[in-house]
Amino acid sequence: MATDLQRKVRDSTGAAVLVRGLRKSFGPEVVLDGLDLRLEPGQFTVLLGASGCGKSTLLRILAGLDREIDGEVLVPGRRAVSFQAPRLMPWKRVWRNVVLGLPGRPDRSLADRVLAEVGLAHRADAWPKTLSGGEAQRAALARALVREPELLLLDEPFGALDALTRLRAQRLVAEVWERRNCAVLLVTHDVEEAALLADRVLVMRAGAIVHDEPVDLPRPRDPADPAVLRLRSSLLDRLGVYGPD
Repeated sequence: MATDLQRKVRDSTGAAVLVRGLRKSFGPEVVLDGLDLRLEPGQFTVLLGASGCGKSTLLRILAGLDREIDGEVLVPGRRAVSFQAPRLMPWKRVWRNVVLGLPGRPDRSLADRVLAEVGLAHRADAWPKTLSGGEAQRAALARALVREPELLLLDEPFGALDALTRLRAQRLVAEVWERRNCAVLLVTHDVEEAALLADRVLVMRAGAIVHDEPVDLPRPRDPADPAVLRLRSSLLDRLGVYGPD
């Protein structure tokens, strides 16, 4: 799909993402079959589901990393993705990793600005192997943000972090989203993460969206807040943790 067409359709529909009748197969296995989805500009959406349900496949399609599909997928031209593995190039300093792939000469000032936004300005000249897990994930987030995305796609970016670092990373992503007001789609297994971050939660099962729940809770959210705990319990129920729904 051409970027110009994507932009024109997005402007006419008002959606950040519009998916109609999406079908994706790997050989005889159908992973997504007739999926429809609409994401609004500025919306923080969390996609929950068990391993193998199609979450990451959908995210890769929205990122443009998998184009062998049937159906219609309309996304903004400016989008970026961050994965669980930071995927930093070990032979390039952190700031050069941040601007890797951008057109023209590497812009140090641009890298410094975005690294400061994620609290990593002091590590701009470091080698990736010297970063902690949380620092590496922040560098990967900076590499996504430097592209000024209208759509930020996050595929389990906190999954490999320890509990305390994970909470800090979640808080950082929430702050970045509030500043930038871009659409976010976060794929995760973590129900508490969804309850803390989302203003919309989708539950996927067998390649289909089986539950779509708006979340209207004030921010920042406390994991011990009774309303957050009720939402968490409800989502666990939707995922079948407490039995069939």
